[in-house]
Amino acid sequence: MSIWWSLHLRREAASVPLARRLLLGTMETAGVDPDISFDLSLALSEACANAVEHGGYGEDSGPSSAAYRVTAYLDGERCRIEVTDSGPGFPARRRRRTAAVAQLETANEHEHENGRGLGLIQELCDHADFRNRPGSRGAMVRFSKVLKWREDALLNAA
Repeated sequence: MSIWWSLHLRREAASVPLARRLLLGTMETAGVDPDISFDLSLALSEACANAVEHGGYGEDSGPSSAAYRVTAYLDGERCRIEVTDSGPGFPARRRRRTAAVAQLETANEHEHENGRGLGLIQELCDHADFRNRPGSRGAMVRFSKVLKWREDALLNAA
């Protein structure tokens, strides 16, 4: 059995804990190990905060820039999460980064107040991908992690 859900959220600070709580509740109900749940929920919070802060073009640009989307998949062995927005997207240096480039950028970003969230997502997850949405405006943050299950898990892949 697998679970997936998708949220269309307003670019408001209150949407970040809402998405995080939904993910935590889903994983707790399914029986995911609490440490894995915490890592994924923290990564989701960082991705959502990024969409809230950078995911639009201003108040006059229409309703699509006032929202972002979160989609989560728990498929028995892995959790995959995608956060998309309709903002300006990532600068060229952020797209399709290699591990070596990511480490350098993450180290440099720790010297600045902004930019730490994407490095944190990479550290918390098994796979992370930051790119611009194909054929449209906006950024796409995808990340995934192999799940560990509690013994009483409802969705245990075993």
